[in-house]
Amino acid sequence: MARTISIFPQKSPSTVAVSEFRVSPPLALYVHVPWCVQKCPYCDFNSHEAAGAIPERDYVAALIADLESALPLIWGRPVQTVFFGGGTPSLLSPAAIDELITAFRMLAMLAPDAEITLEANPGTVEAEKFAGFRAAGVNRLSLGIQSFDDDHLKTLGRIHGAAEARRAAQLAGQHFASFNLDLMYGLPGQSHAQTLADVETALSFAPAHLSCYQLTLEPNTRFAAFPPELPESDACADMQEAIEARLAAAGYANYETSAFAQPGKQCRHNLNYWHFGDYLGIGAGAHSKLTLHDRVLRQMRWKHPKAYLENIAAGRAIQEESQVEAASLPFEFLMNALRLADGFHPSLFEARTAQSLNAILPKLKAAEAEGLLSVGPEKIAPTARGRRFLNVLLERFI
Repeated sequence: MARTISIFPQKSPSTVAVSEFRVSPPLALYVHVPWCVQKCPYCDFNSHEAAGAIPERDYVAALIADLESALPLIWGRPVQTVFFGGGTPSLLSPAAIDELITAFRMLAMLAPDAEITLEANPGTVEAEKFAGFRAAGVNRLSLGIQSFDDDHLKTLGRIHGAAEARRAAQLAGQHFASFNLDLMYGLPGQSHAQTLADVETALSFAPAHLSCYQLTLEPNTRFAAFPPELPESDACADMQEAIEARLAAAGYANYETSAFAQPGKQCRHNLNYWHFGDYLGIGAGAHSKLTLHDRVLRQMRWKHPKAYLENIAAGRAIQEESQVEAASLPFEFLMNALRLADGFHPSLFEARTAQSLNAILPKLKAAEAEGLLSVGPEKIAPTARGRRFLNVLLERFI
């Protein structure tokens, strides 16, 4: 979405205020479903094991009330994408998803061509719902496969097996023109050949999109407390390079650090994040970033499902709220945009931060001199070295 920014030459870059925003960025809607059948030992997301049936009816009503309470902040802005994340959103029934999407269309100016993604586990129960999710309006599915190897799935604490993973991937292709498969590499005991075998199996289902992540030990997870033995870092780097080469040969562009897509099949919702667009998050623990006329606002909903339901009922959706300082906006923008292989157009920096690119030009040039960045009049993008050492590149702008 184009926007006009007034950057007055008589002002120094440090005095350009957020209040000079004229048009808001594109807007996405994120919907968090916090329950899982079982918490995976590597997962640091806001997810909670469901003790019996989840309170679907109450949660759907709470999500709609949550959205209604946020409408004054997004009034008149079309929602370009919707993403049901978790947790395990596929634990909800197709009827619940249908009710939610209908409410989004009625309340939130959902664009007619909106991308609507739902994350799902490959378990048999969830897979049987795929046709219902498609009928409800979901047009993109993201499957948490992780591996097609039974031993590795068991190590990861996944509740599905390899046969279920294959069946779910097959069903995803039957019901959705666009679907993503999540894979992980660098798993305990995983060999180079096993990594590529997972990739080959995934390619056999012709997904439009693949996400390939290296397993990392995140704080406050079971793996962090009881760390498994992982492949050496050089072995993981070799796995990453082999994955990139194989998927490039198969026609998938590595358009973001861990994301690979067939032409025209990039995830629009995630691209909005990486372009530093706006997003409204509803549901337990969901985060929002919203550009208002005079400030950039961040919000977080109540994290625990029980606390979320109680506070929504009391009319208190927000647990934390803060304004992003103008001085922080350049780094926040770069932290997202430099994940993209194509980087960003210089004008996008000014559009999203309301600050002149001149404010960071010396640091851009320094990173270019180190071979980490390519700086041109039409595009600023990480080099191959900058992508491989992204954290090093980003440190130059802290």
